[in-house]
Amino acid sequence: MDKNHGKVISVAGQIVEVEFAENLPDLHDLLILADDKTTKMEVIRSSGPSTFYCLCLSETTSIYRGAGVINTKGPITVPVGEGVLGRVMDIFGDELDGLGEIKHSEKRTIYGQYPSYADISTHQEILETGIKAIDFFSPIAKGGKIGLFGGAGVGKTLLLTEIIHNVLILKKGEGENVSVFAGVGERTREGHELHQTLKEQKVLPSVSLVFGPMGANPAIRFLTAFTATAVAEYFRDVLKKDVLFFIDNVFRFAQAGNELAVLMNTIPSEDGYQATLASEMASFHERLVSSQGSAISTIEAIYVPNDDILDQGVQAIFPYLDSTVILSRAVYQEGHLPAIDLISSTSANLDPDLVGELHSQTVPHAQNLLKEAVELERIVSLVGEAELSSEDKLKYKRSLKLKNYMTQSFYVAQTQTGRPGVYVPRLTAVSDVNDIINGKYDEVSEEKFLFIGEAKELSVDKQGSNGQQKTEQ
Repeated sequence: MDKNHGKVISVAGQIVEVEFAENLPDLHDLLILADDKTTKMEVIRSSGPSTFYCLCLSETTSIYRGAGVINTKGPITVPVGEGVLGRVMDIFGDELDGLGEIKHSEKRTIYGQYPSYADISTHQEILETGIKAIDFFSPIAKGGKIGLFGGAGVGKTLLLTEIIHNVLILKKGEGENVSVFAGVGERTREGHELHQTLKEQKVLPSVSLVFGPMGANPAIRFLTAFTATAVAEYFRDVLKKDVLFFIDNVFRFAQAGNELAVLMNTIPSEDGYQATLASEMASFHERLVSSQGSAISTIEAIYVPNDDILDQGVQAIFPYLDSTVILSRAVYQEGHLPAIDLISSTSANLDPDLVGELHSQTVPHAQNLLKEAVELERIVSLVGEAELSSEDKLKYKRSLKLKNYMTQSFYVAQTQTGRPGVYVPRLTAVSDVNDIINGKYDEVSEEKFLFIGEAKELSVDKQGSNGQQKTEQ
């Protein structure tokens, strides 16, 4: 028998156990079935002295006990560079958009190399999204990471798509940024809609999309994140471009790893998750950093199962984020868009040297006002607003105006809401919040703040119909 040949000894779902008598394979080596070269497997870890667990990356119908496998002596490689822009591909670099083979001059392993500490840099610049609640409470730094946390149906993908619209489409032509989108375990329909939107807005030529949809097996979903990361690394390290990296959804990455761990009989850790959860998160996130020449700015959507933010699969993501946006079902049910919990959403970027003195000072004042209003709301629900003291009544009114001001009409939801999208600069939002807290708009009713853009829209007539008419438009 050839030294690079082995045999299958068991199959469990997408996990195939293989045995090699000699010339043992390395971790991540790609194996192919001797009888069917289209059936591919990746060595994931050892199960004994000469046996290995492999992820089956194809249909398992051709695999049987005793079947021969051939070690290709190398990991999965994918096309990288300018040729992947404007294209949709899978974890092997095969096209999914029907436009033919992806042209490339180079292929890279999907696992890449971690940059050294000497090469990592921190960029002191804010990446503006035009979304008031994010730019004010959870500003994103260029080269940083932000997580959008929320349960099912509260608007994570909508918010991510709006960020893509505002950063890519509204700012196209501003620099030579490129974008990479990783669709991990999400609906094929959503990926198709995103592709069509990017195409219609003529920004697709600067975006590369890597999809491992919900219907794909867990091995495909798990490796999609690594393939997209390899594409982003090449743009950063070789082509020296700033990269905007979007991923929807990181929890599905953790979930896919858990599904595979169960099939490998791994002893679970906290919350029933795989013991390797922390290292898997690190292997993905630690590669998405900024080098001395270019930055990778990461925007992640994270599903929160059963609205339990303490779920270990969710908690494993927090250490890698600079900013967090928490989406709330209670806020969503109030009809506010985006449905962001303004008190729980935070950012490590609220440094005066980065965002300015006014911004860094206004955020804690705004959150303190909102926290005080939580207690006042309980009193109002029991005895009514009239029973509040004049000082508490003022705080309560201002908190309502602040919460309503943070609602916003989205460009990507215009057909659903009937309201035109609005982009609000960060410094404008900071100034408006400061004015609300300091009482500039005490004479304006809180209803008029719903779904406005800038607060100056209310200055036409603080008392009467003109301000209301402006708001409704």
